[in-house]
Amino acid sequence: MRPTWRDTLMSYAFLAPALILLLAFTFYPLAYGTYLGFTEYTGARFAQGLGPKWVGLANFRTLLADPLFLTSLGNSVKYLLVVPALQLASLAIAVLVSRELPGIALFRAAYYVPVVTSVSLAAVMWEWVYNREGTLNWVLSALHLLPRGEAFGWLNNEQTAFFAVMLVTFWRGFGYYMVLYLAGLQNIPAELEEAARLDGASPWQRFWRITVPLMRPTILLCTLLSTIAALRVLEEVLVLTGGGPLNSTYTALMYVYSKAFQGFNFDYGVASAAGLVVAVVALSLSLVNFRLFRDAGGEEA
Repeated sequence: MRPTWRDTLMSYAFLAPALILLLAFTFYPLAYGTYLGFTEYTGARFAQGLGPKWVGLANFRTLLADPLFLTSLGNSVKYLLVVPALQLASLAIAVLVSRELPGIALFRAAYYVPVVTSVSLAAVMWEWVYNREGTLNWVLSALHLLPRGEAFGWLNNEQTAFFAVMLVTFWRGFGYYMVLYLAGLQNIPAELEEAARLDGASPWQRFWRITVPLMRPTILLCTLLSTIAALRVLEEVLVLTGGGPLNSTYTALMYVYSKAFQGFNFDYGVASAAGLVVAVVALSLSLVNFRLFRDAGGEEA
């Protein structure tokens, strides 16, 4: 039975609120931000009542000539090192907590606590951990891995600050991806695991032959989400190091933020252009992920 015009109109009426919100808060900002990337639009022009001025690719040439932007983009790409570690750890713990054991719900909740912890609270806690008189130095001294009396400032050293911030990202995202993997594991038919067990397959064989192939869509989703999150990391950097020391933790989103909202120029055009570059890099890496997972699926088939 073909739907009548009344049914079609009713369907669009139900969709209208969501479509209006998407148009107002997603599609319009995306289109306008893309347009600003090709214009000259600063706080001075705004104060004078002048709108954006079309300048073509001038903003992108400015970015390529700015060593700070190139450094920030390189730091964002280097930040992708957290992705494989985060995904492997999240999947491994999800497998462990997927078993029905006494008190397992408490462990699942404990792993998820960092996800709902505010950035400001997490920053205070980790600053205390990384402080010269903090927990990490105390533990290392107790294990005789750090000479007593030689406190180390983990966030003040350009060799360690980057990885210290990365560890905070790992800590905050670990529980989120664990829950996604846990949901995927619970959708695997128990009959497959039982049949493999009766056939004599070891736990390691069952993991690689059953769990991983059936979890491929979830692994792809989590990898995409964590890749995009790593490229657009900002909050941890902003509250812990502010991009220092010596720009060692200065990421691409930090560059966008500083250009648009810090200083006296408020260069929205250059900030939007930098945001477009980050978006293109994220899209390219997403396509690479899709290609890799598709090829892996084809080889297995």
